[in-house]
Amino acid sequence: MVAILRVLRRLRARTIGKVLAATLLGASTGACLADPAAYGHRPYHFDFGNGSVEPGHLGVRAEDAYTPDKHYGFNTPENMANVAASGTGVGGDAVRFLQFGTKSTNTFNVDLKPGLYEVSVTLGNTTRASVAAEGVFQVMNMTGNNAKDAFEIPVTDGQLNLLVTEGKAGAAFTLSALDIRMVSPKPELGPTIWVGGDSTVANYYPLATSVQGGWGQMLPDYVSPDAFKVRNIATGGQIARGFRDGGQLETIVKYGKSGDLFLLEMGINDTNPKNATTEVEFKEIMRDMVRQVAATGATPVLVTPQGRATDFNAEGVHSSVNRWYRHATLALAEEEHVPFVDLNVLASAYFTQIGPEATLALYMSGDTLHPNRAGAAELARLVAADLERQQLLPAR
Repeated sequence: MVAILRVLRRLRARTIGKVLAATLLGASTGACLADPAAYGHRPYHFDFGNGSVEPGHLGVRAEDAYTPDKHYGFNTPENMANVAASGTGVGGDAVRFLQFGTKSTNTFNVDLKPGLYEVSVTLGNTTRASVAAEGVFQVMNMTGNNAKDAFEIPVTDGQLNLLVTEGKAGAAFTLSALDIRMVSPKPELGPTIWVGGDSTVANYYPLATSVQGGWGQMLPDYVSPDAFKVRNIATGGQIARGFRDGGQLETIVKYGKSGDLFLLEMGINDTNPKNATTEVEFKEIMRDMVRQVAATGATPVLVTPQGRATDFNAEGVHSSVNRWYRHATLALAEEEHVPFVDLNVLASAYFTQIGPEATLALYMSGDTLHPNRAGAAELARLVAADLERQQLLPAR
């Protein structure tokens, strides 16, 4: 009996040792998962670069290739580089993507069970970079060192393929950390409001504290999360043709479905002579996008841009109805029988109510076109209220 107890103690000690070793291995650079059979169910926390690995994270160097037994790694590590980063913790180092593009095979691959996942991204040092996965954009134009954002994505083929890619020509496309957790075993996005537009709509970073804001960035504050998630695909300087042909519309077409909304606001940059887009051309490009999105089952909603802070007449009335190809957008909504949010007129009514001085305070200093965070919040409020009026959003 004594001999049997000694054997059992030895077996327990060996088992504990193996579990401890596996746990330590799972937190070390280039390690495989402690329990490969559980891949895709446990949360993943990746720390990229060749510096020290933060506790609770899997370290990934640029040279770490994907292998089936490890369940993660770079598809073409020869196109990656370890680089420094100016942050702390996981933000203290990063990897740089030397080849990029939404269709590039130079991806970081993670084996995942089919399901819906939340992916949280922390960049390294970069001026502007976007995140792509599954061959389409997921997050647009993250700016500033160690910028953070998150998105949900359905995985149906057993693997997530992600990379950091173009936000601005010549920028460094870097990745410091990645966190992945399963939201649902069903690989389907819930009801989503997709937002397309320009710099008056886009996200600015850090998302929670940026001085400048876009109304698409602030819209989630006016939408019940139980009703819709908001995905803002807008980018600064964008024109209708660029949004359609540059890959942003592709994201909505890939994931859009019945019950979704697609809010599309263009015109400010299209009217700039350097972009060589006539009002007739603008209208037909917008029509094409409306029809492509409608074919997915989602509901396109056309939105007009607000005017400049200085669009007041001598009587103190704000009006900008002749700006930004507004008339073409209004006509298109009527022709295609799609909902229309005339933010141009709604914003003017609000600006007239509060007056020129208070209106100017809602824009960036020395800038009469781009709203600051407070101004973007007011515009988002107006958009949401009109969507509620049209019963496209449930009342909060």
